[in-house]
Amino acid sequence: MVKEFLDQFPYILLILEIMYFAAVVLLAGKIIMDTKTTSKTLAYLLLIIFIPVVGIVIYFVFGVNYRKNKFYNFKFEINEKIYRDIQNYIEKTHFESLNKSENKLKEYSTTINFLYNAAHSPLSSKNEVEILVNGEEKFAKVLECIRKAKHHIHLEYYIYENDRIGNELAELLILKAQEGIVIRFLYDALGSGKIGKKLIAKLKAAGIEVSPVNKITFRLLANRVNYRDHRKIIIIDGKEVFTGGINVSDKYINPNAQQYWRDIHLYLRGNSAFYFQFLFLTNWVFATEKIPQLSKDYFDYHDEFEGNKLVQAAASGPDTSPVIMLSTSSAILSAKKRVYIVTPYFIPVETILNAIKQVAQAGLDVRLMVPEQGDSVIVNSAAYSYYEGLLENKVRIFFYQKGFIHSKTMIVDNDFSSVGTANMDVRSQELNFEVNTLIFDQETNQRLEAVFLEDMKDCVELSLDEWRKRPKYKVFFEHLARLLSPLM
Repeated sequence: MVKEFLDQFPYILLILEIMYFAAVVLLAGKIIMDTKTTSKTLAYLLLIIFIPVVGIVIYFVFGVNYRKNKFYNFKFEINEKIYRDIQNYIEKTHFESLNKSENKLKEYSTTINFLYNAAHSPLSSKNEVEILVNGEEKFAKVLECIRKAKHHIHLEYYIYENDRIGNELAELLILKAQEGIVIRFLYDALGSGKIGKKLIAKLKAAGIEVSPVNKITFRLLANRVNYRDHRKIIIIDGKEVFTGGINVSDKYINPNAQQYWRDIHLYLRGNSAFYFQFLFLTNWVFATEKIPQLSKDYFDYHDEFEGNKLVQAAASGPDTSPVIMLSTSSAILSAKKRVYIVTPYFIPVETILNAIKQVAQAGLDVRLMVPEQGDSVIVNSAAYSYYEGLLENKVRIFFYQKGFIHSKTMIVDNDFSSVGTANMDVRSQELNFEVNTLIFDQETNQRLEAVFLEDMKDCVELSLDEWRKRPKYKVFFEHLARLLSPLM
């Protein structure tokens, strides 16, 4: 029927083709004007040109910001309002810590000053730091500390699943709520799709305040699907913090030896909790539009802490400048001896990629550990496209083979460490709410080095000569995936 209609009115098809061509040209102009990075611009142009109609639909769903600036300007205003309320505490924490330790931190002064000036993130002293390897260690410590909570518990998670560990944690939270402890729980609306309405209702019925972050509806899909809350944070009584790569899910406690999951988390006790409290509360007000009454139980400078670790957080999101990206590249470029990086997804922005190549070419010991097999063929292929260039620049690359390594860690020289939620990809560096914890301390650095060297026993090191022997069709697909990587 359509063919007969077009045979009778052939000019209709011509008009439609001209209209479509004009739409592509106009849309290409919009992409060039609106998209800030060259790689993302090229990716969207290829999408709309070589995947007719479908490419345009994908762009309008995932690529258009619509009200993004207005939407996150509101979040920025929340950040500034809460910051003004606690500015004196932030300044006290930062400058007291800096004055005590300035001589020890000369190599990282650019990174430290950038984080304070760009993101209000203070350097904090008087911290205890404990490295928690895998979910088994993390959740044992989490449950122990929650049982001792006296005033409040704040949780913020990308993934929270209605499984054994999710229910065990929920039951303990309900028990603490019945004791009168104030509990607030933020979960990402996309990442926590398996949390279940019944579990949420059960938590709310116990008096726990629960809210999704960036709830997705079809009308707002394009506004919010790109900007996920990828953080994993627990704050207890404004003094203790858990943060790192481990979500609330049974897979992180390795119930199945055939699907081993390797990850790193942090336990912090000390004045570093101050800034994590700020991060949580700004997202809480953003998600709920409710401003809680902030007593000294939430923000207080605790002189009684006995820890001696220097800690600073790097946090970024759609409401900030690319703080994590810039602080990561700054730390890499400050290296004098070595840089060891672990990440599950390596599709780096140019700033970080060039920093890694630069220090490797300077003769430093630069190592990258990634999973041999990830959870996406396209993401794996995009990552593979970077490895030859890194190997040519003397970066040593290790494929982790025991299972899936989900850690997001970096050590620089002997006294800098980073443990965080951010992957080394565009989504984490430019789009999501993320937080990395920076620790300026030799003991923590040595602990993470020991974990890295232990994990190397379960790795195979890539050889440049062997890597170059990959079939040409694979190389082609890898570079094609790389072109599309800004969209992933």
